[in-house]
Amino acid sequence: MRWSSTNSEVVASNKTTLGEILDIEKNMAKWVLNAPEPPSMLRQVVDNVKDTLLPHPNPKTFSYLRNQPFSKRAFALLQDLFPILPSLHNYNAQKFKCDFMAGLTLAIFAIPQCMGNATLARLSPEYGLYTGIVPPLIYAMLASSREIVIGPGSVDSLLLSSMIQTLKVPIHDSITYNQLVFTVTFFAGIFQVAFGLFRFGFLVEYLSDPTIVGFLAAAAVSIGLQQLKGLFGIVNFTNKTGLFSVVKSLWTSFKNQSAWHPYNLIIGFSFLCFILFTRFLGKRNKKLMWLSHVAPLLSVIVSSVVAYKINFNELQVKDYKVEVLGPIKGGSSNPSSLHQLTFDSQVVGHLIRIGLTIAIISLTGSIAVGRSFASLKGHSIDPNREVVSLGIMNIVGSLTSCYIASGSLSRTAVNYNAGSETMVSNIVMALTVLMSLKFLTGLLYFTPKAILAAIILSAVPGLIDLNKAREIWNVDKMDFLACTGAFLGVLFASAEIGLAIGITISFAKIIITSIQPATAVIGRLPGTDAFGDVEQYPMAVNIPGVLIVSLKSSWLCFANANLVEERIERWVNNAKAKEGRESTFTYVIIDASSLTNIDTAGIASLVELNKNLISRGVKLAIANPRWHVIHKLRLANFVSKIGGRIFLSVGEAVDACVGTKIMVVV
Repeated sequence: MRWSSTNSEVVASNKTTLGEILDIEKNMAKWVLNAPEPPSMLRQVVDNVKDTLLPHPNPKTFSYLRNQPFSKRAFALLQDLFPILPSLHNYNAQKFKCDFMAGLTLAIFAIPQCMGNATLARLSPEYGLYTGIVPPLIYAMLASSREIVIGPGSVDSLLLSSMIQTLKVPIHDSITYNQLVFTVTFFAGIFQVAFGLFRFGFLVEYLSDPTIVGFLAAAAVSIGLQQLKGLFGIVNFTNKTGLFSVVKSLWTSFKNQSAWHPYNLIIGFSFLCFILFTRFLGKRNKKLMWLSHVAPLLSVIVSSVVAYKINFNELQVKDYKVEVLGPIKGGSSNPSSLHQLTFDSQVVGHLIRIGLTIAIISLTGSIAVGRSFASLKGHSIDPNREVVSLGIMNIVGSLTSCYIASGSLSRTAVNYNAGSETMVSNIVMALTVLMSLKFLTGLLYFTPKAILAAIILSAVPGLIDLNKAREIWNVDKMDFLACTGAFLGVLFASAEIGLAIGITISFAKIIITSIQPATAVIGRLPGTDAFGDVEQYPMAVNIPGVLIVSLKSSWLCFANANLVEERIERWVNNAKAKEGRESTFTYVIIDASSLTNIDTAGIASLVELNKNLISRGVKLAIANPRWHVIHKLRLANFVSKIGGRIFLSVGEAVDACVGTKIMVVV
């Protein structure tokens, strides 16, 4: 407690005697010891589900509206369940105009990108259009974000194809492959809903930022390499994403010149340069940003005309000099795929594993995109609601011929730059894609595959963040090792192996850090009632006869408990040997303010430490234990073993051990 003239005046003004203050301080330890039991696991789960579905309970909803008509209560509940409704309170014609134009711009940008990502997932192009309809509509109703644009992503598409093709090669059995894709999407949605409802979002954190940076960079390279098939018109190309397999296929194709079509390279490379040039102009001049948005669709239209002219005189598709998409199934909305879900015991275990992996990757990217653009507009998102919304839309999507959908960085940027106001822009985009699917798919017959490859290649540079990798190297070499491991694993092996390497290195870092005896001797900072590490603050004053040790780890467990015990005993023994007498300390105070939990091994180490200290005539005290820590110490009867020396703060513990209050001169 800090004593000064100001404090004395406050005490005098409140007519509180010094004796009453001392009585209060004596009862502080009882506050710690008599705390109620922490909430049970079941209560935490129920509270998490309630907070996710009704994230911001309004007192009016639960008290004022209690006596209101059912219609008002129902509407209040609908506002909590569907966040888009409150955003429409002050909706007007001007906002609708902004959302409508942003939605049309999004559709122009998204249609060719959706088809390209579908081919990357080794699906027919119409499945990309299906995924651009149902998921955005559902997400717009449920999500707390106002900016995220939903659709098929290039990274998700690559993961899907590379992981599923180990079970079934799509080129040999497209029907079974589609069934596996829809089933994986279904499982991914189930996992995402569970993550949101039960607050299991910490699983996403297993993918550290360095791992994600390395993974995305390698995925970008793999995506680019896979698009060489469409860009060059190579007939026989590997289904694997590893660098060696792709290079081997390229070398074989170039040796056999009849196995590739030069016209595809000319068209694809030309329009790739055009798309990148328009993007460069948009960055240099904001007034030309619209050109970079329409460039993909414009490229599709012009290249389709060129392909039609070149292939016009050929009688059979196999003789076409420019490879085209061919017939695209359209004329109707999303067909049902409920009957296509497969739960065959031979593959369901693998599909669950793939669904979990893609669910986590999809969530990581989507939440990052949402937070970034929400901060630009000065509001926040509810991560758990976002996760649940993504899961529900993927579950419904898997039943309506959609594959995994997530938040798209490029499309969200287009939406933001186009001036959208609400999620109505997502709805406009989805309806525009639907109209295109019903009436315009016949015009896409002569769309060159090289154009879709060029559109995907144009997005590759945005996935490689060299500046972030350089920053990771400068800040933490262990993180950079995780980044490099993920990059090399994806590039030379597979996406699963790359992720496994990155996660393993990240966990190794956590384990190495946790087993270190994160302890420090602390002393009182002169002129204050604060305590600090004597190595960090050399001016800190040691309290005579008292060793104050701060535990900086958040968990005292089997991995570090013995090391902590040994280090404290070493400090006591070193002081004894240095002074050449029985002991220089009469008390050891452990500052447990950073300790959030403790296991049985940690408690056992404290019991052993107390026993060894008593044999040396030293008493042990605990300062500021957290809720779960003191609860477990009480259950283990450790409090009675140390004579009830539990204190609310280090200062209170020092005062009690020294026997008199240390006055602080201000």
